[in-house]
Amino acid sequence: MPFITTRDGTEIFYKDWGAKTAQPLVFHHGWPLSADDWDAQMMFFLEHGYRVIAHDRRGHGRSTQTDTGNEMDTYAADVIALAAALDLKDAIHIGHSTGGGEVAHYVARAEAGRVAKAVLIGAVPPIMVQSEANPGGLPIEVFDSFRNQTATNRAQFFRDVASGPFYGYNREGAEVKQAVIDNWWRQGMAGGAKAHYDCIKAFSETDFTEDLKNIEVPVLLLHGEDDQIVPIADSALLGIKLLKHGTLKTYPGLPHGMATTHAETINADLLAFIRS
Repeated sequence: MPFITTRDGTEIFYKDWGAKTAQPLVFHHGWPLSADDWDAQMMFFLEHGYRVIAHDRRGHGRSTQTDTGNEMDTYAADVIALAAALDLKDAIHIGHSTGGGEVAHYVARAEAGRVAKAVLIGAVPPIMVQSEANPGGLPIEVFDSFRNQTATNRAQFFRDVASGPFYGYNREGAEVKQAVIDNWWRQGMAGGAKAHYDCIKAFSETDFTEDLKNIEVPVLLLHGEDDQIVPIADSALLGIKLLKHGTLKTYPGLPHGMATTHAETINADLLAFIRS
């Protein structure tokens, strides 16, 4: 399996499919998943002639189960190392949830010529946790509960998230797919509990405001209006106001995991933006 090794010795697993001369699309997964969460997108864009790349964030999937460096500065540094190792130029970075925060943090710091565009899907920026400066955010107790359940009963917690709010399977009339739930759980349990625990702070308390303001390339925000994990009112609806070249598209009734549940719709909108 292909890996790069970072400065601190962490091995980052990645997939790299397609012609190396094609425009690269780089996919960044959400918590607590892996590159496998992008299967529907990677197969679609590979068939459309793009070079598709996805990595397992440190502590997740097949990458080293780190007990340090599980925060956004190091996540972005890992992406910088990956982009350098693969010599990625004119790339389009696409991030979901926590991966959207990682994209914002990386793109705001990327070398000139590395990034052409960015996409944030159900993404955590500008900041999730509630504070005086962010009164519409989620209370810290929500994330404390995530931490407690991750530390004490991760296997059951991951079942509950996947079978409930992540895909909107707790909504009346939802078409529940057990295989999707099982695949979410499989990806989550492949990673390290310590890294997952630390990552909760990274995705909930990192303030991406300045990152969004500093991004010079076009950015597409896609967000489900029934996102129960990253509520749209305190994420995309605020983030779009901070971007210099931002476009927002929302989806009535769609959940946080809409890139899986409604892959055909999301892929078509991604392709239109990439080609524009």
